[in-house]
Amino acid sequence: MALGRGFERFYGFLGGDTHQYYPELVRDNTQVEPEKTPEEGYHLTVDLVEKAKAMIADAKQVAPNKPFFMYFCPGAMHAPHHVPQEWADKYKGKFDGGWDVYREETFERQKAMGLVPDNTQLSRHDPDVQDWNELSADERRLYARMMEVFAGFLEHTDHYIGELIAFLKDLGEYENTMIMVVSDNGASSEGGPHGSVNENKFFNNVPDSLEQNLAAIDTLGGPEWFNHYPWGWTHAGNTPFRRWKRETYRGGVSDPLIVSWPKGIKSRGEVRTQYCHGIDMVPTVLDAIGIEPPTHIRGISQSPIEGFSLASSFDREDAEALHVTQYFEMFGHRSLYHDGWRAVCPWPGTSFAEAEGRVFGTPITFDQLTELDAYGWELYNIREDFAETNNLADKERERLIAMIGMWYVEAGKYNVLPIDSRGTMRFLEERPQIAPPRTHYVYYPGTQMVPTNAAPRVTNVPHRVAVHVSVPDGGASGALFTMGGNDGGFVFYVQNGRLTYGYNYVSDQRFKIQSDETIPAGEHVFGFEFTPTGAPDFANGKGVPATITLFVDGKSVGSGIFP
Repeated sequence: MALGRGFERFYGFLGGDTHQYYPELVRDNTQVEPEKTPEEGYHLTVDLVEKAKAMIADAKQVAPNKPFFMYFCPGAMHAPHHVPQEWADKYKGKFDGGWDVYREETFERQKAMGLVPDNTQLSRHDPDVQDWNELSADERRLYARMMEVFAGFLEHTDHYIGELIAFLKDLGEYENTMIMVVSDNGASSEGGPHGSVNENKFFNNVPDSLEQNLAAIDTLGGPEWFNHYPWGWTHAGNTPFRRWKRETYRGGVSDPLIVSWPKGIKSRGEVRTQYCHGIDMVPTVLDAIGIEPPTHIRGISQSPIEGFSLASSFDREDAEALHVTQYFEMFGHRSLYHDGWRAVCPWPGTSFAEAEGRVFGTPITFDQLTELDAYGWELYNIREDFAETNNLADKERERLIAMIGMWYVEAGKYNVLPIDSRGTMRFLEERPQIAPPRTHYVYYPGTQMVPTNAAPRVTNVPHRVAVHVSVPDGGASGALFTMGGNDGGFVFYVQNGRLTYGYNYVSDQRFKIQSDETIPAGEHVFGFEFTPTGAPDFANGKGVPATITLFVDGKSVGSGIFP
């Protein structure tokens, strides 16, 4: 089975592990209820704003003299790109020129607005990005629509952030509230060369289908899809830089940061060029409000807060940059910033097309690491070469060697080693959990979805589910147990009077088996058993084949084989 998005809904469960052992839990359920439709992502944005306003109002009602802290984190602009159609439709035709034209236009706007230095050179057309002019008419139509949906999603989110800021103004809190707006990485490349109707195909090594994407064009952005745009828009979204998220060229690690604090910052609408990193945000807030972070809390020594305050730059364009050195590492792709220079060691290559057959997730052997450190690093003077277009590794060899050594010092200091480039396979590693290992799980109605790390590990292993139900006279229908969602997973339910098991293979294929007979009225235990019949092939996006058997009160009432 493929990995789902990371959320489950439970009405009853009995879990399993990698051994032929079946721990059992029978969940009491008074009646089979229909599964609720998951909320669309854009409704989540609206709901978050309402909850945010309520939290601030609650705080001010209880203690109007005290400040508040809020981490407001909408789903934008991460996949899935969910937005009401009318917002996406506002951008119809805006991206028909393609990603290269958009990139050029964006670059000119950036220079005009002073966001990039005048001497910046636009980085090359990426070898992994298709030539827009060589695409078919259907491909251009599809990819343009994917960007329209993305743009509508962004404007929709911006609109509701505006509502939150308007609320602060209504309360009289806006002038004295520091607002920091930041994204968390460069534009995302998980959509692949063709985009995707289900980003989780990427995480399961399942290729995307252009035909499936085209078939969904009229409903992209709706709740039935976990859609994402293709690499061409990823690259355009990182203008003027090269590459994208998951890599440590500037296109993967550079983000806009907007700081607003009308009462505390005299400057208005100005651009700052001092180097900063996400870890500088907390020290900046603490500095602005005059608080030293505690070294001990209730007798427990605290780890030091890393990063540097940006407060000195608020009203001084020429303030000294305090953050001088910063390492980066992402799936084996490494870089180091130091005093206006960046050293970069790309992996699996400068692009996938230039990676000599290596793909994302290829492990780095000891010999390869040795060769990379000897010959694979690049060097850029970003004071003069903002977009990393002029590799100075040969001309500045001594500087580069020093920076490679500095990267290892930082990597050792911050527990980066050993270097692990395995990509999606790393997601299968077991991690520390909030609760000890268990074989007995209890779930209750009326609660939130259960995240994967708090759920039984039933993926690709033997397991059994049993649910105690009361079936009224005249029958019933609805979900008994679900794991995953419309982007992948399985559901145990009653349909047309028959016990049913359905499996959604990352929105690419769907499988279903039903009982041979209708369910009886009264008190019963419905169940299914999942028995693997072979080995998984994770590298090629395949989980285990299995036999699924359905039970009513312990009696087999149907079975089927899933590939």
